[in-house]
Amino acid sequence: MAFEPPQRLLRALGETRRSGPEGADEADEWLESLPELARRAVALRELTVDRVQAPGGRSSLVVLVRRADGTPAVLKLAPERARPEAERAALAHWEGRGAVRLLDADAPQDDSGTDGVLLLERLHPDVSVRSLPEAKALLEAAGTLRRLWVEPPAEPVFETVAERTGRQAEAMRATVAAGTGAEAAALVDAALAAREELLAQPGEALLLHGTFRQSKVLAGERVPWLAVGPDPVVGECAFDLARLVRDRVEDLIASPSGPSITRRRIKRLAESLEVDQARLRGWTLFRAVESGVRAARVGRPQDSELLLEFAGWL
Repeated sequence: MAFEPPQRLLRALGETRRSGPEGADEADEWLESLPELARRAVALRELTVDRVQAPGGRSSLVVLVRRADGTPAVLKLAPERARPEAERAALAHWEGRGAVRLLDADAPQDDSGTDGVLLLERLHPDVSVRSLPEAKALLEAAGTLRRLWVEPPAEPVFETVAERTGRQAEAMRATVAAGTGAEAAALVDAALAAREELLAQPGEALLLHGTFRQSKVLAGERVPWLAVGPDPVVGECAFDLARLVRDRVEDLIASPSGPSITRRRIKRLAESLEVDQARLRGWTLFRAVESGVRAARVGRPQDSELLLEFAGWL
């Protein structure tokens, strides 16, 4: 079977290329090796391929497969840049509680290795919690996220919120220095100040999903909803919840009541998950500005404009 990457993945890899020469080399090398990597992973695990999932993910090739006993599963292949081994470690730690189950915790290896390959339980890839009405979707997503907030492993295997946002802060400063406009510069200053204040008195350090949003929650069989695609990080819950605040940002921007809806959403999510409202607002500001500046940097000006307008409400 031809393992053709979907357009969504190709577009995301194109953004990686625009991030710099190192990113371009890594993206090109992984894309060139992908067909052989997929064939080897399928053969090693004795899988039968149903189809490549489209549109699939922005950072991985997702293949719907069946195991030797006929059990449906998902084979996920991701480049090192997407931190697949951190995802493997987080899924193994959660053991299917609130998240998709890892089926190859003891991953098979051949002489050339199978780094970046995960075998996962099959969910319903075309049915996310985003398909529900907004209020119900937020409720179900928040309930799923709560289940993921657990003590991290004793050994420090995951990046911390301070480390991740430190890298992001440097990239934000560099992008502003390269010229992104006065409005973005003011928002970056506010976001960086919020980060410094939040990290000065950090909250309880738990294992977080890291990139949680409604589209990351898929329908399952053993429980109704399960999270997929973590980029795990250790830190306070408000950081994880912040990305959920701006879900369906296009609808928020289009609504004349967008700012008030956003304030109510922050209040509702903070109260329902027992998170400090001010800290949730602060991390929502930082994450929205960081995403907006990054979108501008990789050539997505429309997304950048939406995100920075949203950040301006905070």
